[in-house]
Amino acid sequence: MSENAEDKAVSIPAQSTGSATLTKNAAPGETLLKVTGLQKHFPIRKGLLQRQVGAVRAVDGIDFEVKSGETLGVVGESGCGKSTMGRLITRLLEPTAGTVEFEGRDITHLGVGAMRPMRRDVQMIFQDPYSSLNPRHTIGTIVGAPFKLQGVTPEGGIKKEVQRLLSVVGLSPEHYNRYPHEFSGGQRQRIGIARALALNPKLVVADEPVSALDVSIQAQVVNLLDDLQQELGLTYVIIAHDLSVVRHVSDRIAVMYLGKIVELADRDSLYKAPMHPYTKALMSAVPIPDPRRRSAKSERILLKGDVPSPISPPSGCRFHTRCWKATEICKTVEPPLLELKPGQQVACHHPENAEDQAPHDTVLLTAARDAVELVAVGTAAELAEAERAAAAATEEPADVAKTSGPEAGNAGDDAAAAADAGTEGESPEPTEK
Repeated sequence: MSENAEDKAVSIPAQSTGSATLTKNAAPGETLLKVTGLQKHFPIRKGLLQRQVGAVRAVDGIDFEVKSGETLGVVGESGCGKSTMGRLITRLLEPTAGTVEFEGRDITHLGVGAMRPMRRDVQMIFQDPYSSLNPRHTIGTIVGAPFKLQGVTPEGGIKKEVQRLLSVVGLSPEHYNRYPHEFSGGQRQRIGIARALALNPKLVVADEPVSALDVSIQAQVVNLLDDLQQELGLTYVIIAHDLSVVRHVSDRIAVMYLGKIVELADRDSLYKAPMHPYTKALMSAVPIPDPRRRSAKSERILLKGDVPSPISPPSGCRFHTRCWKATEICKTVEPPLLELKPGQQVACHHPENAEDQAPHDTVLLTAARDAVELVAVGTAAELAEAERAAAAATEEPADVAKTSGPEAGNAGDDAAAAADAGTEGESPEPTEK
């Protein structure tokens, strides 16, 4: 790989004043990153001799590809291995098994020296905007560090390039000499994005980039990432647990559960017709901030029980202990990740919206009979009736008589509207991509 940055960069218009440089990426649609059988087991050691007595199977065999110019979203519960997967593909952690290929080159076990040139092309945005910035360094030193580490001198000098990067991410060039404690959480995350973009990478792994921010700032940072991708031709792997954010920014989405990918599909297919029961349960928890759907009924699937321990995951399908469709084959045979519909891969013996892969096995496991609880979200009229009934039961008869006219109906409707607003979402999600 050439050490001369000028040989591998072309000039394009920037988001703000100045010009941005774009690394010559692979052609759109070509495979940029390929992961095969990736595993990461953290050993558990005990005793005086620190012998290994077990292992935490954080990532336990995942396969996926990321094409140039696209965004792959990764979702799942806390502890499912999303962040560990992100650190593995950026080689911040050494994999236990499997391979990671970047532009056709195996980078799984490259040493520190061999990985140094690759760091230009693969960067990471960390989850915590507070701990990921050194409080002893100025913003100019933090964002300019990649240039010094790689021995790259941008045109016009490092200071000028850092100030341009700050402008690109929506900050003032005058912030160059300030310290991290002088910025808010959203501004710190923008600084982290500027640092990640300093060397014009081809792949950016964003580990929950907006989870530590409030809702209004989340929309700004998400829209910033979207704009930068269009202008700089970036490829993203975005790890998040907010399904609304993932839907807004992703082209394809991978759903992880206990170290495994259980479903991988394009955004529209996954949200309209999820095929894995776990994905269906996740989708039922997404609030719908649409006033026009206030009168529509919906059902929330509440999974009972806790996520099993990654130290000793269940046999067979790892979701069978909480799945309402689990049968004996789910307990004994691990389902492979198969493409059941064009562009939609699922690891399930009894998928939703498709023919069963094990139709001969119909006897439910005992745990499956009470695995979920369906909670119906009523219409506005039903909520209003409940409000009236509650008021009639608690008020004095005289008070009831005073409010038995048209005002009572209006009050009930207002209470129902307030209840609906509380159940349908906290704030509008960003405009869909």
